[in-house]
Amino acid sequence: MSLSSVFIRRPVATTLLTFWLAAAGAVAFFQLPVSPLPEVDFPTISVQASLPGGSPQDVATTVASPLERHLGQIADVSEMTSSSSVGSARITLQFGLNRDINGAARDVQAAINAARADLPTSLRANPTYRKVNPADAPILILTLTSDTLTRGALYDAASTVLAQKLSQVEGIGEAVVGGGSLPAVRVELIPQALYKYGIGLEDVRAAIASANAHSPKGAIDVGDRRYQIYASDQAEKAAQYRSLTIAYRNGAPVRLSDVGEVVDSVENLRNSGLANGKPSVLVILFRQPNANIIGVVDRVKALLPTLRASVSPAIDIEPAVDRSTTIRASLHDVERTLVIAILLVIAVVFLFLRDWRATLVPIVAVSVSLIATFAAMWLMGYSLNNLSLMALTVATGFVVDDCIVVLENITRHIEDGMEPRDAALKGAQEVGFTVLSMSLSLVAVFIPILLMGGIVGRLFREFAMTTSLAIMISLAVSLATTPMMCAVLLRKETGERHGRLYRGSERVFEWMLDGYRSSLSLALRHPRAIMLIFASVLGLNVYLYDIIPKGFFPQQDTGRIVGAIQADQSISFQLMQQKLAQFVAIVRQDPAVDTTVGFTGGGQTNSGNVFMSLKPMAERKISADQVIARLRRELSAVPGATLFLQAVQDIRVGGRAGNAQYQYTLQGSTLEELYEWAPKITAALQGQPNLADVNSDQQNKGLQSNLVVDRDTATRLGISMSQINNTLYDAFGQRQVSTIFVARNQYHVIMEVAPRFWQNPETLKNVYISTSGGSVGGSLATNAVSGTVAAGKSASASSASANAARNLATNSIGQTGRGTASSGSAVSTSSETMVPLSTLARFEQASTPLSVNHQGLFVASTISFNLPPDVSLSAAVETIEATMNRIGVPATIRGSFQGTARAFQASLSNQPYLILAALITIYLVLGVLYESYVHPLTILSTLPSAGVGALLALMAFNTEFSIMALIGVILLIGIVKKNAIMMIDFALDAQRTRGLSAFDAIHEACLLRFRPIMMTTMAAMLGALPLAIGLGEGSELRQPLGIAIVGGLILSQVLTLYTTPVIYLYADRFRAWCERLKNTGKTPASPGAAS
Repeated sequence: MSLSSVFIRRPVATTLLTFWLAAAGAVAFFQLPVSPLPEVDFPTISVQASLPGGSPQDVATTVASPLERHLGQIADVSEMTSSSSVGSARITLQFGLNRDINGAARDVQAAINAARADLPTSLRANPTYRKVNPADAPILILTLTSDTLTRGALYDAASTVLAQKLSQVEGIGEAVVGGGSLPAVRVELIPQALYKYGIGLEDVRAAIASANAHSPKGAIDVGDRRYQIYASDQAEKAAQYRSLTIAYRNGAPVRLSDVGEVVDSVENLRNSGLANGKPSVLVILFRQPNANIIGVVDRVKALLPTLRASVSPAIDIEPAVDRSTTIRASLHDVERTLVIAILLVIAVVFLFLRDWRATLVPIVAVSVSLIATFAAMWLMGYSLNNLSLMALTVATGFVVDDCIVVLENITRHIEDGMEPRDAALKGAQEVGFTVLSMSLSLVAVFIPILLMGGIVGRLFREFAMTTSLAIMISLAVSLATTPMMCAVLLRKETGERHGRLYRGSERVFEWMLDGYRSSLSLALRHPRAIMLIFASVLGLNVYLYDIIPKGFFPQQDTGRIVGAIQADQSISFQLMQQKLAQFVAIVRQDPAVDTTVGFTGGGQTNSGNVFMSLKPMAERKISADQVIARLRRELSAVPGATLFLQAVQDIRVGGRAGNAQYQYTLQGSTLEELYEWAPKITAALQGQPNLADVNSDQQNKGLQSNLVVDRDTATRLGISMSQINNTLYDAFGQRQVSTIFVARNQYHVIMEVAPRFWQNPETLKNVYISTSGGSVGGSLATNAVSGTVAAGKSASASSASANAARNLATNSIGQTGRGTASSGSAVSTSSETMVPLSTLARFEQASTPLSVNHQGLFVASTISFNLPPDVSLSAAVETIEATMNRIGVPATIRGSFQGTARAFQASLSNQPYLILAALITIYLVLGVLYESYVHPLTILSTLPSAGVGALLALMAFNTEFSIMALIGVILLIGIVKKNAIMMIDFALDAQRTRGLSAFDAIHEACLLRFRPIMMTTMAAMLGALPLAIGLGEGSELRQPLGIAIVGGLILSQVLTLYTTPVIYLYADRFRAWCERLKNTGKTPASPGAAS
């Protein structure tokens, strides 16, 4: 008695169990999370540290290096990179895939604490870390615009309200506010006016610092009441600072408005943001590694009404670039592809069986198997993503195969005159082992994938498990529900006349079977010719695999493009702002672009970022890469800057953000050697046609004005180096000289010379340093000016001394009554005590690095590149390696691929081993099932033709051999062997039970199983056909898989119908020869050819 007989005899119980499976899956479907791909993000943590005013080299040596030495000792750090720019350093740590990010974060914090003793004492705050990969594209960008409010007010609302709330949303790794800065009171001084009154920049700074004395004042008790003491000790607006007295001249006060302009403005003027050409502040949201994009975006959007109510109604807050929209569209298209695949598979079944009752059986079997898989996915913690839905689409052809084998065998018995119930019992018993063998051997294909490590193993683990679960559920349904439904639904032949369609299709099938019968006999009579074809196909596999272009992961069209602006290293902010506006204007004119946002400013004035959202595929008609190619020609017309564009990808490997998708990192023993060779290598690569957008992150040609001080003259004049440094910082550093405390935030008073002066290099010659004595007070005034030198040509020493005494006395009176937090200000006595910088120093032009980068603990320069149209990643890798060998790079300069390119190299070396492991696993499973060493090889002989078909199809459609195509080939291993299993299983049974010869057994098996073989192959091929056609969003991800399956099935179907029976005969003769050798104990004659 077979297992199926229990379910055939209890149709009600079987029906209820089937319904329960479908209901559980339907409920689970709506509980599954949605994501673009399985969770494959490397745990990544970004550490940031600030050293205001520090040069990139100083930051790299004093901040980045000590941190790297401690962070590099953390366990399972797979990659550590850093970038040091003016005043800040960012270190990115990427860990192994299996590392818990929360445990890694604790180790990072411990390393930061341990490194604190090695960091500069001038570091304002401890380094901080965030669980975010800075190389990732943002998941959502919010724009803040207003027709009435200033950019400072917008930035204030964004940083104080929005960023705080959004950072608390589950899954948000970092909320970056760009395109502006906080409101501030700006004091823009006029050097000539300062000279006129004999007031130094340090004097002004000290006076402003003394204007605010925010400190406790105590309380008083009056009777039974207590009063807290407050004072109007803060100036909050520019109008209050304009009347501030900074010195007295000839008994008259010199106010701040007399030596410059005081305005309500922003802290940093060198920031700019645009949203569709309109001034805007941007809130850029990055997710934590492995956070679900759609879930995070949905939570942010649910919070938007609250955020809008929390800020001024004059502020418009709108999502500009949203990654979730294209993810949803892609998943909807995959679901539609799944439905189409199911309909095509059912059409195949109906075409062969031509009976609606018989067709109803696979409809139920396929539907229940796929729907029940959702319940298994929910139990495994999986999500609905492109790969899991693709797995179900491909599995449509698999799950129907088991049903077809059972159904077709039962139908054949009914056509021979048996009652449906008896036919179901006998037919299910006959093919039960065949179905089991097919399913287990197919699941065995995925075992190597499940055991793989690295990103490829993690990426396709969910794919493999989803397919395996669907197959195993299908196996249960085929052995339980399918025979039960056949016994209940199918009817015995009544001899009634069939319709025209049935008769016509029957004639076609008879013609096909007669043609196969004749060609099969011919093939069996000429086995050596068939074996020669088989050997040729085997060799062709190796040749085609060697020459086919290879890649890592298909280039996705996510509908989102990111751009990085790289301008001349000496560019000013004013010109950079114009370049940003020009680029945004050009991009907005492209008909495929929906929204465009961009910003520039911050640590590097020669860089900026642009983010684009494209229109839906149905409206733009062309891919994101084609949009980039079209824009590249238009953007090249902007001189002095380049906008590098790349399509956002769902898989990003590596933690270093680059201007292009792929990276090649150079490391050297010294910074000087790296600066020498990196430009040479970059220039050599820029001339290669296999590479596009080649650029380097090496920024060592920024302009620098070196101040060479005559120390003897400075000492004679009583001027210290700290006075010179402070004066320059006061003039050009946008220096924060005072803090304004309010209820919701803290704002600053910023001092520098007026913009028209810091835009002119000649201003350096007009900077004067006060030589007068006095104490520098205020909470932010730290460097006291000491020493007084009375030197002048137009006034005598005695008159200067008298004026100084009078002014000092007046200044002292003016300072009386100010809070104890301030001790007054240093003042000068007259213009004669003002010394121009040109008196004691000269200026020299020089170059300076704008950033210093490290890979590990070594200085590094990363070359980024994109791929031109129709160029594979393998071709680009070979081009770079050949160029490095050709130009004679010294051994001290080491080059290595990073990020996605490095992952590609690793996957390329592992591909043959993965295929070999799949073959060995299937051989072991089949050997156990068939208790044979030989016939598993017969079954595996079907695979070379499938590989050739897949490779030829990929090359015909100009599709590179990527990881998706590799998975298609592995799936083919499982699909095409089913044909051989159906033949060999029947042949072996005929030999063992009926005593037929090997020739007669395999000949009969091929003819009997011709119809189910054609049905299962057509079902699998049509199930993959919607993937191969590649329609809708995200089709570029599905297409290589579908092309490989369809191409492999077409060729293997033609060849294996003939090679399998021939090889079976050779294998049987070899088995018999081995048995004779074992029985006789001596070497007999070699086995002859099959006849």
